[in-house]
Amino acid sequence: MDDVDQQLLSLLRADARASVASLAKTLRVARGTVQNRIARLQANGTIVGYTVRLKPQTEANRIAALMTIAVEGNAADAVIRALRGDPAVQTLHTTNGRWDIVAELRADSLEAFDRVLSRIRLIEGIAHTETSLLLSTHKL
Repeated sequence: MDDVDQQLLSLLRADARASVASLAKTLRVARGTVQNRIARLQANGTIVGYTVRLKPQTEANRIAALMTIAVEGNAADAVIRALRGDPAVQTLHTTNGRWDIVAELRADSLEAFDRVLSRIRLIEGIAHTETSLLLSTHKL
């Protein structure tokens, strides 16, 4: 996957209903290029489906977690690109200190969450992770 594929996945994550024409315009490539890339990403299993995102209040039973990630060497950009393509990753933050990246993760079940953790830990450039489930949220 190159940078155009990563950008395309990011755009589709933000709006999976975006037209091919609008995606092509944003990416500054031909419509055929976008169509071919989407078809390739579906055929090779990178894109496995499309979904609807709901407001957090409607997803009360969904599992949420924060994963802190330590990156090997200068691999942060590559790790972030890989994480952007994962549908379970909701937000990404770069940080200073012990951890290089903080990712907010969501999954529908503990089994699905286990698969998310396994998938993320296999990303090249990740040295170590620590994950905490979010149990409750309190507004200030």
